[in-house]
Amino acid sequence: MKMAEEDDSSLISKALAGSDDAFTQIFHRYYSFLYKYLLKLTLDEETSSDLAQETMVKCYTKLASYKGEGKFSTWMISIASRLYLDSLRKKAREQKKITRIMHSLTRQLNWRSQNQGIEWSDTFVDFNQLEADVRTPILLRHYYGYTYEEIGSMLGVRTGTVKSRVHNGIKLLRKEWDGDE
Repeated sequence: MKMAEEDDSSLISKALAGSDDAFTQIFHRYYSFLYKYLLKLTLDEETSSDLAQETMVKCYTKLASYKGEGKFSTWMISIASRLYLDSLRKKAREQKKITRIMHSLTRQLNWRSQNQGIEWSDTFVDFNQLEADVRTPILLRHYYGYTYEEIGSMLGVRTGTVKSRVHNGIKLLRKEWDGDE
């Protein structure tokens, strides 16, 4: 184990001196370990791959900040962990923004319909609060009358998935309506 650490420090010194080949060796040595760690965190291959690459780029650009007091792998994992947590925060901010936009659009549609004398029900407002992957099959099934099989074909998902989304979406709406009473 001590030999690998010395080897790492030697490669890091060479990389700091400008040897891209030395960093490439470090990259190959740790990429699989890094990717597997991220895969366990994200449970998504594409996200793990993206974060692993971003981590290695950050390791390359910030290599001078590595003090060599601990293992390189520990330093690398701390960078990957921060990048992962940052990505979660970013997704949460994006989701909040989308939710605000949806609420705003629903209010605008409601206001416009009232000004034009169109009946607008609270049901539609509640319906618009559902996630798009649930809202779409419900609309296609119960408003447009498509079969589950047709909807599955349109959306590129299995028929059972369509049935499940329709069922769970309607269940959520009923729960919302029961809570309003």
